[in-house]
Amino acid sequence: MRGPLLAVVLAVLAGTAALPSAAHAAEPPSVVIDSSESRPDAVRLAGRFTGAYDVTVVVNGERIERARAEDPDADDAGTWSYELDTAGLDGEVEIYAKATDAVTRYGVWSEPLRLNLDAPSARAPEVSIIEPAEGARLTRPTPVRVRVADADVRSVRVRINGGPWQRAAGGGGRYTTLLVPARHGDVMASLEAEATDARGNVSRSATRYVALGAARKERPVPHRQDRAMWIWEKASYNLVLNPGSRRLLETVLAPDSTIYLGVDTYAGRDIVEDARPELRDFVAWAHRRGMKVHATVAGGTRPPYLGALPRYRERAVREMERVIDYNLSSAPAERFDGVNVDIEPYSLPWFRTRKPEVQVQWLDTLRAMIARRDASGQPLLFGPAVPRWLDTSDCCRDIPYAGATRPMSEHIQDMSDYIAIMDYRDQALGSAGIIAQAADEIAYAERTGRPRSVVIGVETLDIATSGDPSSITFREEGRDAMEAELAEVYKAFGTSPAFAGVALHHYDSYRELPTVWGPSARFPQPPPDSGPPTGVGTPPQAVAFDHATVDLSYGRARDDTEVDFYEVHRSAEPGFTPGPGTLAGRARGLTHTDTGLLPDTTYHYRIVPVDVAGRRGPASGPVSATTRATDLRPMVVESMTVTREGGVARVRLRVVDRETGQPVAGATVRGRFTFSAGRYVTVTTDAGGWATATSETLKQPTGEAGFAGHRLTAPGRYWAGAYDRDRDVTVRW
Repeated sequence: MRGPLLAVVLAVLAGTAALPSAAHAAEPPSVVIDSSESRPDAVRLAGRFTGAYDVTVVVNGERIERARAEDPDADDAGTWSYELDTAGLDGEVEIYAKATDAVTRYGVWSEPLRLNLDAPSARAPEVSIIEPAEGARLTRPTPVRVRVADADVRSVRVRINGGPWQRAAGGGGRYTTLLVPARHGDVMASLEAEATDARGNVSRSATRYVALGAARKERPVPHRQDRAMWIWEKASYNLVLNPGSRRLLETVLAPDSTIYLGVDTYAGRDIVEDARPELRDFVAWAHRRGMKVHATVAGGTRPPYLGALPRYRERAVREMERVIDYNLSSAPAERFDGVNVDIEPYSLPWFRTRKPEVQVQWLDTLRAMIARRDASGQPLLFGPAVPRWLDTSDCCRDIPYAGATRPMSEHIQDMSDYIAIMDYRDQALGSAGIIAQAADEIAYAERTGRPRSVVIGVETLDIATSGDPSSITFREEGRDAMEAELAEVYKAFGTSPAFAGVALHHYDSYRELPTVWGPSARFPQPPPDSGPPTGVGTPPQAVAFDHATVDLSYGRARDDTEVDFYEVHRSAEPGFTPGPGTLAGRARGLTHTDTGLLPDTTYHYRIVPVDVAGRRGPASGPVSATTRATDLRPMVVESMTVTREGGVARVRLRVVDRETGQPVAGATVRGRFTFSAGRYVTVTTDAGGWATATSETLKQPTGEAGFAGHRLTAPGRYWAGAYDRDRDVTVRW
């Protein structure tokens, strides 16, 4: 494609027409798209931000890309730019700029920019099944008729229940193949069509569901979900693709637990579509152990909460169809038991200001997903993950829908088989505790006769840099304290017919949670391990993003248990051997971003897989990248100590110029205490470069506390954090 044509290009936030000035601190945080410039195969986007940082660009709900930001004054205000590669984009493309509020650390969004791109080479054919009708009962050979809108179609194929693709004959936009019900038996069936054009563009139809022979639809049956656990893609793909990982899962989950298995695409793979044999093997394995498995899906977008909006609803529906179609292609023992839906559109900044518009859109999306389940006849429990305040917050009370005005929680309960309340608090009792926050949902389910329909979720993740308070997670308290609080939850709800159990978020953070932090900490023990992992599946790749950042990716290693993480080793020497002195970071997944580097410097990297027993696999071959130039001067944390005094943790650190060693006065240090503490702090260095901060009161009789820097800013400088000292110091008592 050469030179995409642009039309109707810009929408900016109202009231932010001027560039940032000295008065910007009084302005609300914002990020704005100011301009777009068409270039061959690209569009250059530019804008500005105020009271924010970390600007990203959301492209058509398909990907989130980092923008290049300029903030030389280090006052969280400046300009940004992004080069949008338009290869593969055609038609209307919606763009948002997104940043992080410098104070709250929550998201800030621009108004959308809509580009009209005219790129025939990227225009995929439009394909749809027109016969048989949805829900038809087929007892004799029946033509499947497909319509394709494209002048140069090279092939059209149809498949039934995920079986082999069969060619559809025809032309002029109409194609036909024959479905013979006797070949498939008395089953509900999924019909999918696929079209490929002369340019290699491939598109799929929406799925059409029909009944073959005497097939009957099945209704889902509620089941107990106690100690359910969310397992996201970095871990779920290991469980599916590396069977040894299941031995570790058995040490974490009881035989009658429920798995909320993340099935989004990850690292270029889609386990639901292109790893069906492996996925079937995992689900059958879980069922043999008495476990239930729910596929966890979102909105089919990035970020996931865009999937609640009408523009992207079809993608959310397709996510539902992915799971349904997998089930219909699989044997009963290999099928998912439910679908856990995690869209969370309240993350959109206009969720509260456009009430009830967005709330109703979310409900419509959920209803559309449920309608596909009902059409397919699959007995999948449908369970949205919902926040604890849908019944009490002003944004979600008195929502008119389906002829009734009710809280959002009740509308969602009315249409769903269960809800998983993200009841994220670190105490069970009190007006803000776990029990009080779930009481209305439990009571409503009891009144309306919905057995086993309320799951109460609790958090174990370290969320201190997210903007949420540390009081929403058990990360600081540890596993013993969590179990004591959950005992109160079981006491309160254990006899309720509506209570389905407790869910834990999430697998990786729960595995890392000790009984209590400090000298007496006990961690879950991994299963016996017979050897080290393999090397990475594909060689690493390294790309420099700017003067201080290199992005790395690599292939999956395998192990007889679990590859716990990947050590990222870095050196300025090309032939280096990985060792303690070259360790730059640890990555749970198949990518890592190495930050805080020096400009105009070539770095060499090697990746070493490490399993849960601590055994190291072979190091990868080397890969290198050279950082860009900058006029900013690097600064580092020269020293840091953490002590416990007067019932609080105290951090004292010194910031200096990386090259001269001179103190940097007036630098802003942002970060949070770790382990037993979770307080987020912002302090400024004095004339000697020193800064001091204290944690919240530490009530635990035994524990451990450290400090993790989050942001370090000063005019004319940047944080070269890769060269900090004393990063891992802690105090234990």
